[in-house]
Amino acid sequence: MKVENCLRLAVIAGLILGLELLCRIGAIPATVMIAPSQMFVHMCALLASGKFGLDIRTTLMNIAAASVIAVLLGFLIGLAIHPLPSLRRAIEPLLASYYAVPSFIFYPVFIVMFGIGPLPIIVIGVLLAMVTMITSTLSGLDRIPPAMRKSAKVFRLPRWRTALFIELPAALPYLFAGVKLSVAYAFIGVIASEFILSGTGIGYAIAYAYNNFENQDMYALMLFVLLLVTLINMVLNSIDRRFQARRHR
Repeated sequence: MKVENCLRLAVIAGLILGLELLCRIGAIPATVMIAPSQMFVHMCALLASGKFGLDIRTTLMNIAAASVIAVLLGFLIGLAIHPLPSLRRAIEPLLASYYAVPSFIFYPVFIVMFGIGPLPIIVIGVLLAMVTMITSTLSGLDRIPPAMRKSAKVFRLPRWRTALFIELPAALPYLFAGVKLSVAYAFIGVIASEFILSGTGIGYAIAYAYNNFENQDMYALMLFVLLLVTLINMVLNSIDRRFQARRHR
């Protein structure tokens, strides 16, 4: 195991043990936070009971839908913008400042347009995740060797075949950074939206537990989200390392 991995695990273990100690000696009251070990035990009990099974499935489906749509739309929009320098120069400053605009201010509009349910939640997740995919696509396409595009012209490949068989494979190691960020932003958008736009989902369940002083349920669900995000990020990082290794061959 690499030194940095050992240090990372040591820091995480130290934080968990410190938090456990503070909770056990009463420095952090149980009404404020339960010990990490209690969170884990209660999380396992909740998962075994299936109490929040529908909420978990709903959230995961919304996140998956938002991530896939954001990645596809972001790639297609980036692909369309890239060969148009004037349009790109006009749009790039807007993309750079996009995340300074709080997307959640559009909740009332989305409620009027789409009603209460999964659709507005997925839309918000897509809006949060798509722009990072657009910028990653533009960056990845910039790094494709010109000789590859010239080869496509020599063989008179149509635009869609060039994009699918030349540009996408060549830019994939760079695009995957956008995929990772898109998934992360989709998580944020979906779970945050569920707090106020949904009657189901992990975000709704956490908000319900908070409003009803059900600390054990609330912290168990929060721990579940944290572990789920960590697991997904580890898988995506593993795939990304493979792409990066292929790029450096």
